[in-house]
Amino acid sequence: MLITEDLALLLTDDATGRTLTDAARVDLSLGGALLLDLVGAGLVRITGPGEEVKPGRVVVTGAAPSGDAMLDAGVAQLVGRRPAKPQEVIQRLRKDLRSAVYQRLAARGIVRASEERILGIFPTTRWPAVDSAHEARVRAALYDVLVGGRTPTPLEATLVALLHAIGQVPKVVPTDALSKRDLRHRAKAVAEGNVAGDAVMQAVSAVQAGITAALAATAAAAS
Repeated sequence: MLITEDLALLLTDDATGRTLTDAARVDLSLGGALLLDLVGAGLVRITGPGEEVKPGRVVVTGAAPSGDAMLDAGVAQLVGRRPAKPQEVIQRLRKDLRSAVYQRLAARGIVRASEERILGIFPTTRWPAVDSAHEARVRAALYDVLVGGRTPTPLEATLVALLHAIGQVPKVVPTDALSKRDLRHRAKAVAEGNVAGDAVMQAVSAVQAGITAALAATAAAAS
């Protein structure tokens, strides 16, 4: 399961199939998750100091088929383009990504498409859960990390960082054991930790910053 898929499940209400927050936050976080999936697969990397390319730029390192259609489609959007900041890459990757992720999950019997109409006029598709076992395990693991204090795995830390970047940790990991403020503080500490090593941590931090910048740009454009 890709980080992108886990995040989509966590951000979708199992019963209604609606997202837990607005489209901009969902789509940008999914774009960030896909970028991290590409980094994890060795298809792209984020440059550091002392390289020919400016630091903090996304560069393609492998364009051969990875065996995963979503990763291959993602890297195909970056091949032949100049190295760009994570914010720009996330904006590029997020286009039509949410629908593609849901369709991929539906093909595996994890969610299903439910066609509805808003106000009885505007067609929309919701994606309620069919099999929520995997999502429940992921959510329980995040609860164990954030509320129980267990040291996270690299995947868990990455999911917490992405959720924290869009302010959705309290919705995804609801608890009466901690205040929302304390839960956010714990999420911030996990997001800033280094359980996965320097290279992964730098990528996660760059993606977090890219999501934050993209959200700010989206809000400014809408005002």
